[in-house]
Amino acid sequence: MQFTKGHGTGNDFVILPDPDDRLELTPGLVAALCDRRRGIGGDGVLRVVRAAKHPEGADLAGEAEWFMDYWNADGSFAEMCGNGARVFVRYLLAAGLAEPAGEALPVATRAGVVRALVTADAIAVEMRRPRLYDTANASLGGLTLPGTAVDVGNPHLVCALPAGLELPALDLTRAPEVDPTVFPAGVNVEFTAPGEPVDGADGHVLMRVYERGSAETLSCGTGACAVAAVALRDAGRETGVMAVDVPGGRLSVTVTEDSCWLAGPATLVATGTLNPTTLTTP
Repeated sequence: MQFTKGHGTGNDFVILPDPDDRLELTPGLVAALCDRRRGIGGDGVLRVVRAAKHPEGADLAGEAEWFMDYWNADGSFAEMCGNGARVFVRYLLAAGLAEPAGEALPVATRAGVVRALVTADAIAVEMRRPRLYDTANASLGGLTLPGTAVDVGNPHLVCALPAGLELPALDLTRAPEVDPTVFPAGVNVEFTAPGEPVDGADGHVLMRVYERGSAETLSCGTGACAVAAVALRDAGRETGVMAVDVPGGRLSVTVTEDSCWLAGPATLVATGTLNPTTLTTP
C-alpha cells in the first residue's frame, strides 16, 4: 500500500492514493494507520478516489474529478475537513493529478464540492459560509462554558474562555462533555481567547480544539472557520478577515456574504510503502 504523509498547520494526515476505489478500508485499518506508535500516525486518513468511482462521490463527478474520502483517526467518517482539503489539493498537485491553473480546483467531499486556490505560500479552500444556529454548553474538568453551535458542513461548538482562564491551562486529554440531544453525531469543540491585532485582519483569535474522533489536534480548519464567524458576530460584523492562531500555526479565514475561505500552508513530508498486515491496534 502506497502512502504519503502531509499536514496543514500541524493537522496531519495519512494520504492513500486509490483512484479506482480498490482499497478495502475498515475502521480498524484506519485506526491502525493513524496510531502514532504502531502505525504511521495522523489525525485522519485522506483517501484519494475519483469521484465517479466512489459511491458517495458519484453524484458530484460532473463537478469535480476527485473525491476526498476522509476518515477520523478512530476510524469514523467525517463530512468535511478544511485542513484535510488543503493537504488533499497539495497531494493532487504533487502527484500530477491536477494542474495549478488560475481557476479554482474543485474537490468533492461528503459535505459537497469545495474549491481550492493555490498561491506561492498557501492553499485556500472555499467552503460554505458558517451557520450559527444554537447555544449550548461544554463541560471540561468541572468547568462549564457556554458556547455557540456552528455548522460548517460538520458540527462545531465555539466556547470563549472567561477572563482569567488561559488557553494553555485547559486539560484536553479528555473529551469535553456536551448535550447529546443538541449534537447527536458528536461535535468538534473549540476554545478561544482574543489575540493581539494583526496587520491585514479585522480580528485575531487564539484557539484550541478537541475534534470528535481524533482528540485534541494542533489545528482544525473548519473549526477555525467556525471560530472566525463567531468572532465576527461578536464584533458586530457579518463579513471580514480573521487571523486564527492554533497550536500548529496561523490560519487566515475570510467570511464573505455567501462563503468562507480558509487559507494557510499545506505540506507533504514523506512518501513510502506500508504493509497493512503488520499494523496492529491496542
